[in-house]
Amino acid sequence: MASDPQGDRRSLKEFDIGPFVLRTLFADVPLSEDGTRDDIKINCVEYLDDHLYVGTSDSELLHFFQIPPDPTDKSGAPTFILASRLRPAFAEPASASNFTRPGVQQILLLPTVGKACILCNWTVTFYSLPELSPIFGSTQVKNCNWVGGIDLNELSEDDNGRGESPGVTILLSLNRKIQVVTIADGARPIKKIDFAGSTISVRRDSIACVADSRSYALLEINQQLKIPLMSISSLDEAEPGNIIGQAQHISGSSGGLLRSNSSAHSRTRSESPEAPVHKRGTSLGDFITGASRRQEYRASEDEEPVSRHASPPGLATGQKTPEETAGTDVLAPDSATKGQTGRAILTAKPQPGFLKPLIVSPTPEEFLLVTGTGPLEPGIGMFVNLDGDPTRPTIEFDRYPKEIVVDGGSMDMSSSRTSLGPEDEGFVLASMGREFPDGVHYGLEIQRWDIDLVEGEVAKHWLEPPNTGSIINSQQHVGIRSMRGSEETHFPEIVAKLCRRRFMPFSLVSLDASSTMSVRSVDSRTASSIERVSKERELFDRDTDSSSEDLLPDSWQATRNAEEKEFARRLAGSTARLAVWSGKNIWWAVRNPLILRLDAQLEATVAAPNQVSAERRDLFTILNSFRGQDAKSELEFLTFSYIRQRVGILLLTSFLKSEETPFSESELRAMEEILVDSLLDPRVILSLIPGVRNEVIETKRGIWIFGGVKLTAEEFISSRDFDKGHSAMSALSQPVLHFLRRFLTSWRRKKGFGSIPDENEVFRTVDAALLAVLLELDQHSTTGPAKAKSVRADLYELVDTGVDCFNRAETLIESYHRLYVLSRLYQSRKMVADVLATWKRIIEGEQDNGGELTDGEQRVREYLAKISNQALVQEYGIWLANRNPKIGVQIFAEDKGRAPKFKPGQVVQLLREEAPDAVKYYLEYLVFGKGHTVYVNELITYYLDIVTTSLRTSPEAREVVMSTYTAYRALHPPKPTYRQFLTDNAPAEDEAWHSRLRLLQLLGGSYDYDLPVIRDRISSLSSTAEDLLVPETIILDGRERNHENALRLLVHRLGDYDTAVAYCLRGGASIYTIYQTQQSQPPPSPENAKAPKRHESVPPTQDQQARLFRALLGEFLILEDVSDRVEQTGLLLEKFGGWFDVGDVLSVIPDTWSVDLVAGFLVKALRRMVVEKNETAIARSLSSAQNLQTHHDLIVKIEEKGPSIET
Repeated sequence: MASDPQGDRRSLKEFDIGPFVLRTLFADVPLSEDGTRDDIKINCVEYLDDHLYVGTSDSELLHFFQIPPDPTDKSGAPTFILASRLRPAFAEPASASNFTRPGVQQILLLPTVGKACILCNWTVTFYSLPELSPIFGSTQVKNCNWVGGIDLNELSEDDNGRGESPGVTILLSLNRKIQVVTIADGARPIKKIDFAGSTISVRRDSIACVADSRSYALLEINQQLKIPLMSISSLDEAEPGNIIGQAQHISGSSGGLLRSNSSAHSRTRSESPEAPVHKRGTSLGDFITGASRRQEYRASEDEEPVSRHASPPGLATGQKTPEETAGTDVLAPDSATKGQTGRAILTAKPQPGFLKPLIVSPTPEEFLLVTGTGPLEPGIGMFVNLDGDPTRPTIEFDRYPKEIVVDGGSMDMSSSRTSLGPEDEGFVLASMGREFPDGVHYGLEIQRWDIDLVEGEVAKHWLEPPNTGSIINSQQHVGIRSMRGSEETHFPEIVAKLCRRRFMPFSLVSLDASSTMSVRSVDSRTASSIERVSKERELFDRDTDSSSEDLLPDSWQATRNAEEKEFARRLAGSTARLAVWSGKNIWWAVRNPLILRLDAQLEATVAAPNQVSAERRDLFTILNSFRGQDAKSELEFLTFSYIRQRVGILLLTSFLKSEETPFSESELRAMEEILVDSLLDPRVILSLIPGVRNEVIETKRGIWIFGGVKLTAEEFISSRDFDKGHSAMSALSQPVLHFLRRFLTSWRRKKGFGSIPDENEVFRTVDAALLAVLLELDQHSTTGPAKAKSVRADLYELVDTGVDCFNRAETLIESYHRLYVLSRLYQSRKMVADVLATWKRIIEGEQDNGGELTDGEQRVREYLAKISNQALVQEYGIWLANRNPKIGVQIFAEDKGRAPKFKPGQVVQLLREEAPDAVKYYLEYLVFGKGHTVYVNELITYYLDIVTTSLRTSPEAREVVMSTYTAYRALHPPKPTYRQFLTDNAPAEDEAWHSRLRLLQLLGGSYDYDLPVIRDRISSLSSTAEDLLVPETIILDGRERNHENALRLLVHRLGDYDTAVAYCLRGGASIYTIYQTQQSQPPPSPENAKAPKRHESVPPTQDQQARLFRALLGEFLILEDVSDRVEQTGLLLEKFGGWFDVGDVLSVIPDTWSVDLVAGFLVKALRRMVVEKNETAIARSLSSAQNLQTHHDLIVKIEEKGPSIET
């Protein structure tokens, strides 16, 4: 007689959304001893400590004992064995022909005293627990309508472990009165309460809420007070003398009124835990009238109104009387029987239909009473406190219930709730029938009682017992009762959904799932290459921490599966206290955990034939139902995570299929937020997208996710919507790529969080996938450096901050030909040599699609200045010196570099061997940039080589040089120096021209160089052409004090008269520098060598200048052009006449010249002579006066000394 665990799986999914579900307690109860009778029904059920008691309509009490399943079988169900089949004793009236036997009507267990009270056929008998042995001799209570009235406050204390009780007080509802009895070692009557015909009682402390066949009332059993309440049927008129809400004495009085109901009780109790939501008066007349509503009467053959009876009509809560089904009148026992009042009274006046009184107590300060107008009309539940005042808004039942129970609430410590659940919610469950197209179905209507919902927002749920295939089963009455005991149960569905299982995405697409790595491609755009796949797996194997993988035992996966299942079972526990029965089956009504309710809503949403956009809205609605709600337990925390993860996958699959109905921006952002906040392993998300699933890394440890999430992901991968043929990244649409960009970027921000399982594999996968996505997106960007907030900027940030999948990143970047990005990847790990090697590839012309490395050679030079590896500096300095000598040589002359300094001699030798074309540039840098004059002579040699080679080998070069002389001579004064003329007309790319300018600069500078060698090199050009290097020769003549030849070349070869004059003023020191201008002291060379100072830097004397001017005058007087001769001679004599002797000038001036040509010179000369004569006269006079003064001083001295006599 084991209960059927499969019965739970037959419940319809649409019913699992409600707050309660049914779990099999006992299937197919053997109601008939021989199994031949089908007319026996279950009237009542009770459960306590593995003992199940079932009362039947056949007046039998069945006692079953529960045998737990094998502890090793986690999925096993307990079984029940029949311990006894008892027929309780009852008293039959004298006229037995009119006596209806309802069977066992009530089972009242009193575990604190180890007793049980059984109401069978209106007779109460007493038994011991748990074996149901008769006690108290033959004690029976006859003509009893109800046994109960246990103090519910004491029950809560007993449940909280108060301990043994000396006795339990119960109420026996007799026909004429209520008997108060204490059950301990015996049944001892305490007092009688004058309240006739009561059929139900519910008690809190000394206040009992009772009902007869017409109305409800509150009784104070200690002080014998009664407060009449509303009628059960709102169509029924109140009994004469009863004023609703007014307290009355019932201890033998005629019903006198007290002052008020609120002051009628002298008891100690706390105030109601919940204040009334709406203000109401103490009179309940208007309250009842306004709360009742009429509904169209629809008769049913299974449910008909019956007449009200004065005889014991009431049955215990949870039973079903035969007359409720048959629709016949109840026949009371004979009037001669003690305590019975007679037969049903039939009058001509229409009577309201019989309504069974229903009372429950949701809180220690409240009772819930149900009123209505008829069995098929709606029922109204009203809450009253212990003073009879209404406390809450009413609740409505679609039909008048047959039974009601309340479960949960802030004050109910014995509710049917899941273990470790949040703050309990209060529900009322009502057994009733409901119209369906195929007839009336019987089940439970469930709604909240502890919240104030406005009209139209009342959420009701319908729960039917699981059908076995026959429609008759759904038309059987449903009983419900709160059990005295409870049972710990668990939900295998929660275990299945929350138990983490290994997710193997690649085994679903016929790939090698047994490999240690599940990387599917080296290049996501060429994923079909098996050889490349093999290489990539080896590459990732190098990245794997194989030491930890090798430590895994062979049975590790089975061990983890068992651990995960045990963990989930711990969270799937629940306490069952409500029993539901129908036909031969009994179930537990258990709180439906939030995870199952939400998951059932997801299933309903996915299965519904709605449009895609409507399905999305429904999914977001489910998530919003707990948005902002903090988890109050571990189960609720995992519930929120599970639902977010599953909804995230459902939204993602919808997004991947949303070509016709694309996601809005808000929906897309919401989906991204869900996927990130759910903490679902991003490898699961990536495995659902063909273009990036190749980047997923799965080690031996695997990917472990919730079982329900795993099933959802596997269903999509196995479906037709999953495109297994397009694994290239280029097959992904732009919306998908941008979604992945944002999603993976958000996940990267979680690096370093200790709460991420398999952090190494997760972030290697995330980095690889994000890199692939950014590389794909950046293909469409313009070439050049990145712009702010662009895809390229994100790409740079990714590689700059470092990626965990370094080897994979190298391969990906290479496959997209993004060498500059590759160099940044190397730089993120300080791989200096690889950075330089990559830049070298770009500069040498290898394909780089980004085009970001602009001015690459300069970037290499700057980078070499920042590294400390001298060998690398030398290697790439030589390479760069060969490519671009001007930039390359700067590397070796860098003063601020981090690498050890190179000695100039070492560099020169190195460049001569490795990059000879760069030697000149290095020497230039040393001489002109660093002021190392020791290398001037060598640099002059390089310049001479370039210039002389060009002139010897190129007639065009010789012609250009000669043409410059001609062009310069043709210029009219004032004209620049010849060197300035060359500078102004220098071609941009003529190396010989620029070398000559530098040669002139060095030759004319205050440097010491090998003059004879240079003279020989220049003179050697005479065989090619005369006077090719005129300025150079002039400078050399000046150095050799061959001033006459220098002036000759200046005047006759160049026609540079101004420079000739300057030459004379400088004393022949230089033709292009001024002696007064002293160069700054150059830094010492590495060899501490520096060229000595030239003596020509000392200003010349006037005699030297005069001698040079006389030579210049001679050259001017022999100019071929007479006008130039006269003009230059006149200007020279006029401006610099002071350096000439008049006689000498007059002796060389041709006699044919007019005096006017030299008049200025002569006038100045004569003036100078007069000035000199006057100066001489003044000097002579001064000398005479000085002589007289001297003689005077001598005489004075002699006189002062006087004469002296010498002997």
